[in-house]
Amino acid sequence: MGNQDEKTTSKVANSILIETAARKRERKQLLIISLVCIFLFFGIWEIAVRLNWIDGKYLCAPSAVIKTFMTKLSDPKPDGAVLGIHIITSLKLVLIGYIAAIIIGVPLGLLMGYYHTFDKLVSPIFEIIRPIPPIAWIPLSIIWLGVGTAAKCFIIFLAAFVPCVINSYTGVKLTPPVLVNVAKTCGATRWEIFSTVCVHYAMPLTFTGIQVSLGNAWSTLVASELVSATAGLGYMIQQGRSLVRPDIILVGMLTIGILGAIFTTLLSKLENKVVKWRAKS
Repeated sequence: MGNQDEKTTSKVANSILIETAARKRERKQLLIISLVCIFLFFGIWEIAVRLNWIDGKYLCAPSAVIKTFMTKLSDPKPDGAVLGIHIITSLKLVLIGYIAAIIIGVPLGLLMGYYHTFDKLVSPIFEIIRPIPPIAWIPLSIIWLGVGTAAKCFIIFLAAFVPCVINSYTGVKLTPPVLVNVAKTCGATRWEIFSTVCVHYAMPLTFTGIQVSLGNAWSTLVASELVSATAGLGYMIQQGRSLVRPDIILVGMLTIGILGAIFTTLLSKLENKVVKWRAKS
């Protein structure tokens, strides 16, 4: 009997090792394929510009973008600030508006999803505000908040706020009734059911909303920095357009893309720690 148990354990261990090795091999293959596709894309782009298939004044070569990127690290010309200043300015705006959207939007969505009366009170106002594009609020934000940082953060807040509310709300609504009934059977109060069952189950969708909000915040950055900006990645892109400098525009876009990818990776790691049960499954 003991020998059979040892054999069974050995087989299970071997199968786990084989599966782990297969997963590592698959990940390595996917990484290689991704890198090859990236190099091919930029290689074709570089060749197309150098052979004048694409006019350089409309789209510069990747090598020119890299050169401008390195130059902008220390040279404030032609837009008046080095790349580091643009990044810090934009990060300040994005983080203030984005964090405010999470702090207000996520609890609001969770409460709307669970408390029917609260939902009926807030939903009509939210449904009126939700379809309005954040850019449409720019004139009012200038009247209310002036042309400083507050107005820009307000526009970014509105862009990030809606997905936080919708996904948190949906996550609570999708909580299986059987989980709620089990909690009631165990004597849990309404608040305990909300805080331990519904909020816990809603977390995966809530994090999806938070990630969507991050994309919205960065995409609205360019529009928000139209409001009397003197620095920032959105301002840098606008200056590149005015000066007909596609390299400046692409450096701004590339920087936004890199920062967005970093934040998305950090959010994914945070989600895996908060929603451990989904990561394990």
